[in-house]
Amino acid sequence: MTLPPTHDPERELEAPRPRHEEYFRALPREDLQLLALREILYEGSWDELIRDLQARKDGKPYVYQLQVRIEGDLERIERLRAYEVEQGVNLGKLVTVEAFAHERGASR
Repeated sequence: MTLPPTHDPERELEAPRPRHEEYFRALPREDLQLLALREILYEGSWDELIRDLQARKDGKPYVYQLQVRIEGDLERIERLRAYEVEQGVNLGKLVTVEAFAHERGASR
């Protein structure tokens, strides 16, 4: 798996634009979960989340047990990270309780 160069979302100063909010709202539940985990458990770091998933995959101690396949999560991270790097945006700034409430209502 080839990942784009590391992007420090904490250095992102620009507020997400409407097109990024549109992209964010269209993300599947699994993607939202990964963004929330990155923001909450891994202090905004894709690298730390990837390390944790790799540790789980390798049978080493890990922080959070996800309910989905590791390979699928790694692919989702690659796609989300690429979008953030390409667009120069931190999608994590859009992670809110309301975003998850909206997603849950849409999935029913």
